[in-house]
Amino acid sequence: MDNKKILVTSPLLPELDDFIPYLKEIWDSKWLTNNGHFHQELEKALAAYLKVPYISLFTNGTLPLIAALQAERITGEVITTPYSFVATTHSLWWNGIKPVFVDIDPITCNLDPTKIEAAITSRTTAIMPVHVYGQPCDTEAIQEIADKYGLKVIYDAAHAFGVNVNGKSILEAGDMSTLSFHATKVYNTIEGGALVMKDEKTKKRIDYIKNFGFSGETTIVAPGINAKMDEVRAAYGLLNLKQVDEAIAWRKQVADQYREALRGVEGITFFEDIEGVDHNYAYFPIFVDKEKFGMSRDELYYKMQEKNVFGRRYFYPLISTFSTYKSLPSAAPSNLPVATQKADQVICLPMYKDLGSESVTSVINAIIR
Repeated sequence: MDNKKILVTSPLLPELDDFIPYLKEIWDSKWLTNNGHFHQELEKALAAYLKVPYISLFTNGTLPLIAALQAERITGEVITTPYSFVATTHSLWWNGIKPVFVDIDPITCNLDPTKIEAAITSRTTAIMPVHVYGQPCDTEAIQEIADKYGLKVIYDAAHAFGVNVNGKSILEAGDMSTLSFHATKVYNTIEGGALVMKDEKTKKRIDYIKNFGFSGETTIVAPGINAKMDEVRAAYGLLNLKQVDEAIAWRKQVADQYREALRGVEGITFFEDIEGVDHNYAYFPIFVDKEKFGMSRDELYYKMQEKNVFGRRYFYPLISTFSTYKSLPSAAPSNLPVATQKADQVICLPMYKDLGSESVTSVINAIIR
């Protein structure tokens, strides 16, 4: 094996020659931000591609979470998962909301609907689940609970770009869904994100919130923030949208190679495709059973690095163990046994467009040997 490092991800990039004419148009217009031509075009193109009624672009994937909570006027307590990237819970903290952690389902790693009701109190106002690794949550069960108790549901769908269930976008579940277009994602705008909503009135409110609350040159209708996407990244996003299907198809090939090679390895488990779901193959997590595999997750993780294979332990440690949150009653490990176990077992393997068969074989060999 050569000494080239195989990293966990590599960004999907448009051709530079294709990007230059877009940049020239931006330079000629001198319109760099504030709902320019490319921004408007990307919102329309994404709404059509993702099969959603309304979408609002943001400068990153965290600000849509913060804005959604503001738009829905969420207060008090919100039930969420400890098994995610920290932005999920940080968005609650920034809104002065108390996160209440609930354990995850051992099959999907998503919020376990059977554990939600026991966590609801008189202060609960919403549920914030995450489609972890792009695996769809049990949206019907979650919505049933939300309707029963009069709660809002805001999905962190950072990993779920283009995921459909029985032909319908997963982004239509709940009251709103957020997306991340960070460089590491299936589809990226370098940095970026979006908020998906169901009606024009809500979109208008979100568009006010992300632009300081301006509704006109001299009128402020809400205490907004600055979360707008600029024209350069919107143009970049339009180009990347043209190749994202090809990128997902490539990712599927990589996932199929991993599954074929690792299916018989004792102590290694992973997700299989779900019937009726269009997956995006955003990640390929494996879970290491120390007793059956013969070494711990961390031992394997560092052995892989010795072979120049650099996976990532997504999501370890749990959000609930960080200093800001660990004193919360719901953060106790005894309340989160499945999440604790999964966090201690997971390694996400390299996954991106143009990850060659030779590199995939090197990753597999680093695990099996």
